[in-house]
Amino acid sequence: MHSIGYLLSDGFQVMAIASQSVFEYANHVAGEPFYRMANYSAHGGEVCSSLGMSVGTRRVSARASVDTWIAAGVNTPLDTPPPREILAFLRRTGTRARRIAGICTGSFVLAEAGLLSNRRATTHWFYAREMQSRFPDVRIEDDRIYIVDGPIWTSAGMTAGLDLALAMVEKDLGPDVARSVAHKLVMPQRRSGGQSQHSEMLDLAPKSDRIQNALNYARKNLGRPLTVEELAGEAHLSPRQFSRVFTEETGQSPAKAIEALRLEAARLMIEKSRHPLETIAKETGFRDRRHMREAFMRGFGLPPQEVRRRV
Repeated sequence: MHSIGYLLSDGFQVMAIASQSVFEYANHVAGEPFYRMANYSAHGGEVCSSLGMSVGTRRVSARASVDTWIAAGVNTPLDTPPPREILAFLRRTGTRARRIAGICTGSFVLAEAGLLSNRRATTHWFYAREMQSRFPDVRIEDDRIYIVDGPIWTSAGMTAGLDLALAMVEKDLGPDVARSVAHKLVMPQRRSGGQSQHSEMLDLAPKSDRIQNALNYARKNLGRPLTVEELAGEAHLSPRQFSRVFTEETGQSPAKAIEALRLEAARLMIEKSRHPLETIAKETGFRDRRHMREAFMRGFGLPPQEVRRRV
């Protein structure tokens, strides 16, 4: 049996322990209790979450037989230092575990304990710059869902903890079990670690339904040319009105926004499939592979081949 210990402190994010459901359902799919989970804290007893909900914990101890330690994040990592007892434990004993992980701002706990020195790591995008400033010897990659560097695992914010837990299940029990767990948890997709934390549709965030409808139409039809006239028709506006309203609501021109959606779709296909780059370029509306490469260099500073290699 594989034992997982969650390290909690007052103000922890409830989403961190939501990832326990991934291991719970992995046991169901595997047909045996492969994972055993327990919550730990500096002194044991009840620990209060940021939501105000209390959770019972065991006192962290060197005698605890734990294979994977997972540090939960807090909403205010810059103002809420990790308990000294937890840091001392991780420095002294935690490294004996098979894996150590930080969910969301739990990465700050690992960094404070010195476990991320000269390693790649990620955290919630909002705190990535501050984390890099505080811990210059950590190689922060602020646009990743999760990162595995040897025995150290770190994830982006909130729901990315589910992806990290699912990746652990895949590592332990194989891709078929991981897919089945994702299906049972109604997770829309199993995101790879190299996938971006950001979503272009969320970033554009139009204020009106008519522009949102045009964007939804564009995303469903990226594989063919999309003109301003066509999108304006979906929004029931003249092309001139559409361009003006679109730019006012999203801060981007329609052409710029459509290229961003094509880039996001192409990147997802590169990360999640083995299709040739020529096929991906065609499916996502680029003229050819060269056109897609130019867009990748503008948008990501990397060619598509490098994105695939990193994944």
